[in-house]
Amino acid sequence: MFAVVRTGGKQYRVHPGDKIVVEKLDGNAGDKITLGDVLLAGDGGSLKSTQGLTVAAEIIAQAKGDKVTVFKKRRRHNYRRKQGHRQLHTILRITAIGDVKAEKKAPAKAEPAPKADAAPKAKSSPAEAEQTPAATAKSRAKAASEEHEALEKAGTPTENPAPNNEEAAGAPKAAPKKAAPAKTSAKSPSTKNAAPAKAAAKKSPKKK
Repeated sequence: MFAVVRTGGKQYRVHPGDKIVVEKLDGNAGDKITLGDVLLAGDGGSLKSTQGLTVAAEIIAQAKGDKVTVFKKRRRHNYRRKQGHRQLHTILRITAIGDVKAEKKAPAKAEPAPKADAAPKAKSSPAEAEQTPAATAKSRAKAASEEHEALEKAGTPTENPAPNNEEAAGAPKAAPKKAAPAKTSAKSPSTKNAAPAKAAAKKSPKKK
């Protein structure tokens, strides 16, 4: 349900539970007042009679509005006047319109977050806790040297590979394949009947 009320020369459309700022009204914070000048009332799309209808409200606080600067000037007369003003206001909460009261909403209860099962932390032994970085480095070097000595005692591997399993079983060896004879290049018919080339050209006799 809604209503249009008039107070301080202004009109306000209100619903139960609304907060409005109106011109100064007498009273202190927490006081309850009644607004009787109801101009219009209705519920949804239907209007209702305003005869004898009142709006109940509660004063939340008495406050002041924003500062307004008033400046006056008369040119050529050396007249300047500046003044500031803050209007007094009253903040109201509408509690009911006639018989209709504001519905109080229950605060939503926050659901407790599920607790995650924390994995138990492994407790370190006091010996590990007391070890310093230098001590850990020494222990690693000692372990490496012990491993190296164990490898030396076990012996180094032989240079020749292990014998083949087939030879150890006495299997006959495959005969080596003979290399195919190299083919001689056949003489071409153009060079077959050619005369043999002279070994060297005869030298001409020298003139005396």
